[in-house]
Amino acid sequence: MEPDEERLSARPAVEAEGLRFLHVTVGSLLAAYGWYLVFSCILLYVLFQKLSSRLRALRQRRLDRAAAAVEPDVVVKRQEALAAARLKMQEELNAQVEKHKEKLRQLEEEKRRRKIEMWDSMQEGKSYKRNARGPQEEDSPGPSTSSVIPKRKSDRKPLRGGGYNPLSGEGGGACSWRPGRRGPSSGG
Repeated sequence: MEPDEERLSARPAVEAEGLRFLHVTVGSLLAAYGWYLVFSCILLYVLFQKLSSRLRALRQRRLDRAAAAVEPDVVVKRQEALAAARLKMQEELNAQVEKHKEKLRQLEEEKRRRKIEMWDSMQEGKSYKRNARGPQEEDSPGPSTSSVIPKRKSDRKPLRGGGYNPLSGEGGGACSWRPGRRGPSSGG
């Protein structure tokens, strides 16, 4: 019975020594390359996430293509819907172009009418600027897009006080410049 007891007592000692050896080697490996292992694990995780999302999208595209190839009615309906949407957008664009052309034509007509009025007033010997502005104000009493109303300057807060003059040398604050002494330098 003694050999069996020696075997049993030797076995845990060998296991403990193996665990100690494993602990030392793994500990030194982590101490030397721990951060590299952590960053590589994070990189592998992010890479796996990206690749899995791309693979899912690729599988979904393949399924959609297979479904579209099987059902030609769906493809025809999609193409008809696309053509209808394009036609609608083109009609809206054409309507906008027509509005723009009409607006330009009206502006040209207004400009031509002003020139005629200016020419007539010059032929009569009147000041053409005053007469050209007068009818425009009468025709459109609302705000005009061509005239800009200047803002009053009294609404703004002045940046400095009214008594400030940068050329006087007064009230400028802590940094005032004074010229150096004339004459030879006193260095020796």
